[in-house]
Amino acid sequence: MKQILFAGVIGLFLTLIGTPLLIKLLARKGYGQYIRDDGPREHHSKRGTPTMGGIAFILATIAAYFLSKLITGYSPTFSGLLVLGLMAGMGLVGFLDDYIKIVKRRSLGLRAKAKMTGQLIVGIAFAVLSLQFADNRGNTPASTKLSFITDFGWTIGPVLFVVWALFMILAMSNGVNLTDGLDGLATGASVLVFGAYTFIGVWQFQESCANAGTLTNPGACYEVRDPLDLAVVASALMGACLGFLWWNTSPAKIFMGDTGSLALGGVLAGLAICSRTELLLAILGGLFVLITMSVVIQVGSFRLTGKRVFRMAPLQHHFELKGWSEVLVVVRFWIIQGICVIVGLGLFYAGWAAEK
Repeated sequence: MKQILFAGVIGLFLTLIGTPLLIKLLARKGYGQYIRDDGPREHHSKRGTPTMGGIAFILATIAAYFLSKLITGYSPTFSGLLVLGLMAGMGLVGFLDDYIKIVKRRSLGLRAKAKMTGQLIVGIAFAVLSLQFADNRGNTPASTKLSFITDFGWTIGPVLFVVWALFMILAMSNGVNLTDGLDGLATGASVLVFGAYTFIGVWQFQESCANAGTLTNPGACYEVRDPLDLAVVASALMGACLGFLWWNTSPAKIFMGDTGSLALGGVLAGLAICSRTELLLAILGGLFVLITMSVVIQVGSFRLTGKRVFRMAPLQHHFELKGWSEVLVVVRFWIIQGICVIVGLGLFYAGWAAEK
């Protein structure tokens, strides 16, 4: 358990001291954010704020993970490395997108096809590799069965699993990307979900089927390859994002950019897939789902009827245009995300208790 604590503390420390250094570097190079002209007028003052801040918590998370292993003497696991690799790969796609925005001085970076291609390459690589590296119980990092709080139903096979994993990765990465529209909103919401996955990893480790001989209720155990290491990754992310939030909260000194939002969405999907909580992620990350659905509804309504449901999508901007201050929107959306996490963890525990 010490490695979980070390990972979180190190991640927090590294972003607290590293983010201002990144801010100075990005500001010196003129790597500032471009703001949409059709957005809320209050956002125009943010033009030029350093972006690509996701670099800070991506590097801090990776460093915290490996330093926690070095300090405690534990070895990295395939599950942990795959989830970190997914985060880094998605972050690289986002970095290219951000970099092109800055160099070309436009609000759009990579072309849609190029961005999608990059996400597909990273997602497919993760999905294929996650079905390899079986442990001595035959468990691979991912399973070809669908899961809610644990695996259920028949196997869907490796091909459909890759398609399903891609859907989750693309949905969550773009969901976090859409949520990252107000200072600290996506960062704070992500901290709450990573906290939930830290708890889930610890619980699954304590109730692992590998320890069935010592459990009071072996029928309620979890067949997850490396639950404790997934908790280490989640803790490192929670600490790193919390430290980044210190500088990202209103008024933000730095934005995470697509570098950060695609990385966070990807790693959330990776944690869900490897912890066998795929469908539960829709509840734990309920705010991201809600904001994504607001865009789907807005686009669908406009194409079908020519009318808009919201004043502006994503949803957070609708409330800004209704007169809510940015801080008010962020805090209330954090509360919504906190409720989603409480409900998700409640369902997770209820599923375990129902087997007793």
